[in-house]
Amino acid sequence: MGNSEFDYRGPIKLIVFDWAGTTVDYGCFAPVRPFVGVFGAAGVEITLAEARVPMGMHKKDHIRALGTQPEIARRWSQRHGCAFTEDDVERLYLQLQSPEVARSITAASTMIPGVVDCVGQLQERGIKIGATTGYFRQAADPVREAAAAAGYRPDCSLCVDDVPAGRPAPWGMFKIMQTLDVYPPAAVVKVGDTLPDVGEGRNAGVWTVGVTRTGNDLGLSEAETLALPPAELRRRVDEVGARLLAAGAHFVIDSVPQILELLPEIEARLARGERP
Repeated sequence: MGNSEFDYRGPIKLIVFDWAGTTVDYGCFAPVRPFVGVFGAAGVEITLAEARVPMGMHKKDHIRALGTQPEIARRWSQRHGCAFTEDDVERLYLQLQSPEVARSITAASTMIPGVVDCVGQLQERGIKIGATTGYFRQAADPVREAAAAAGYRPDCSLCVDDVPAGRPAPWGMFKIMQTLDVYPPAAVVKVGDTLPDVGEGRNAGVWTVGVTRTGNDLGLSEAETLALPPAELRRRVDEVGARLLAAGAHFVIDSVPQILELLPEIEARLARGERP
């Protein structure tokens, strides 16, 4: 079939990035604190580490996963005298969508260093840029507007409200590919910092890259990473990378700018006839 789309051996056409922990919000703090807040307001204290575990999911699924986590479920039952229910999921999700929460998410979603320049270089090469997020629209829109003001403008950006189901379902990836008229999946890369990001990419059949140093699993601000002894930071980053690879990522990188170094390897594998 030669170099037809059925036997694609050409360059990468599209890269789809996650938002918090990948392109904005170093350490992925903005989406975490609201979960601590809504559970705390209901009389059940949860830690930042606990709140991070389901990160990357649709926020309603995230609340459901937290409320059914055994230790949190035990605390909820002790506080309320009954099990965590679907009515509780709906009530906490409604609270999570408040304007105050959306404003706090936007305020914390500053660009990660190097992302704007990296994406600019990719777009100059003719690579299209997409973005998906587990944020609901009230939070996603102002984050996108703030990023645009800082110079980051994906060609297509979707939030979880735009698709039938959030990660790890592939619908956001497929909708971006359709909108930007990009195929086959072998010509596409997904980049994100969470396990649901990895699932989204693999379920879409695209090259999938996990982000370690700036993301949710490491969970450290830029200042905190710089304060760690280099060997300790490397050890922690490598542990995060191992978890992302075990979940199915084809590659891991410390942060988005390293995608520029990784692209030649992906394209060399494509040229040899390899597929995601």
